[in-house]
Amino acid sequence: MSYTLVKHVHVAAAAIVVLLFLLRGYWMLTESPMLERKWVRIVPHVNDTILFAAALWLATEIGFVPFVAAKLAALVGYIVLGAIALRYGRTKAIRVAAFCASIAVLGYLAAVGVTKSPTPFL
Repeated sequence: MSYTLVKHVHVAAAAIVVLLFLLRGYWMLTESPMLERKWVRIVPHVNDTILFAAALWLATEIGFVPFVAAKLAALVGYIVLGAIALRYGRTKAIRVAAFCASIAVLGYLAAVGVTKSPTPFL
């Protein structure tokens, strides 16, 4: 399989992750019943699986370099913060704070991916 093709799949899936997360965050903020729809609980997980599979393939192609480790650590942070924002936050203030923090982590993940450096802002 072509490195370029898998990289494009990975980038497209990452963009879909961001769009779906922002949409679900908006629905959380507005207390929309859309968050309870079955597809809203399924589609993000399918896309995440595609994203993660492409990431694993790319990591095996380029090797385990420092920026890959940084992305894995940030990914765990994003998952935890996203779960608090969309499901487990006890108050709306906690959910909003976690949502904002998870958006910052997504920005860091994107910056690391583009710069291929674990310190993209230096």
